[in-house]
Amino acid sequence: MDLLDRYLQAIEFWLPKRQRQDIIAELSEDLRSQIEEKETELGRKLEDAEVEAILKRCGSPLTVASRYRPQQYLIGPTLFPLYRFVLTVLLIGCVVPRFLIWLGFLLVDPAHRGYLHMENMWVTILYFAFFTTLAFAIVERSGVKLDDLGHWSPRKLPPLRNPNRIPRCNSLFEIGAIAVFNVWFVSMFWPRPVIDLYGAQITLAPVWQIFFWSFLLLATFNLALSGTNLFRPHWTRLRASLRLVADGLGAGVFCWLLRTQVLVRITVPDLEPAKATVLTNLINTWMANAFWYAIAISVMILAFDVYRVVRLNTASRSTLSRLAHA
Repeated sequence: MDLLDRYLQAIEFWLPKRQRQDIIAELSEDLRSQIEEKETELGRKLEDAEVEAILKRCGSPLTVASRYRPQQYLIGPTLFPLYRFVLTVLLIGCVVPRFLIWLGFLLVDPAHRGYLHMENMWVTILYFAFFTTLAFAIVERSGVKLDDLGHWSPRKLPPLRNPNRIPRCNSLFEIGAIAVFNVWFVSMFWPRPVIDLYGAQITLAPVWQIFFWSFLLLATFNLALSGTNLFRPHWTRLRASLRLVADGLGAGVFCWLLRTQVLVRITVPDLEPAKATVLTNLINTWMANAFWYAIAISVMILAFDVYRVVRLNTASRSTLSRLAHA
């Protein structure tokens, strides 16, 4: 039933979120019944070509999904999900980079935070929205049907994806990166009164020992978790929760490091003590200014981790519910 599952997956992408599961369940039951009836009639399992014929009679995924969407006036139900998807991508690509640039100016150089005026951003948003809507409205009024653009085939649908599967290449990359980091980190920053870093003598505050052992323990824990993911390449609620906790602790320790002036003194050959003091203060200032960047990045990482845990919990409850009603 690989073709059927891929067909349902393609339809699901265009359906309204609130009704998605119910509609897919109804469609799945109906299509499986048609396939079973045909198998009973023939007395054998259907071949892929025969399943493909049944699916093609039902229509393309976008056409089927349009039957379950509310009627639109300017852009019809067949084109509307595609229109909304394209418009969302364009607006995100327009707004997010400009906002990040504005945020960078705000954090690094507040005097230039007005570099990106909000009225200019609104003009750009309206520009993209207007011409995208106009293009789709023209296509809608022209009577062009998506099915007329070419013959679609269930065999060409995207393969089934498992959001809980962890690519082995990701696990291998994480293991290699963490191992290299641990070796470099321990060899360069092992707690001692003065650290020799490429000829510069760096004196760190005593609190550095707390940061050092915290980072080393978290890196070792993540190495073990990545090793587990390599041999068991599917997220579970336990491992997803552990990754969330580890990322949260790592983000907290790193942000604390940026706010703590852990760098006491830098001594560089041929550099005057006064200039070395200025360099030390400058590095501490840069670290303090990077604090809000670290907060923003940490929030994005943790939000993704929370989403993964919630998704796994929801999938688990759905499975238990199906078993209870079976």
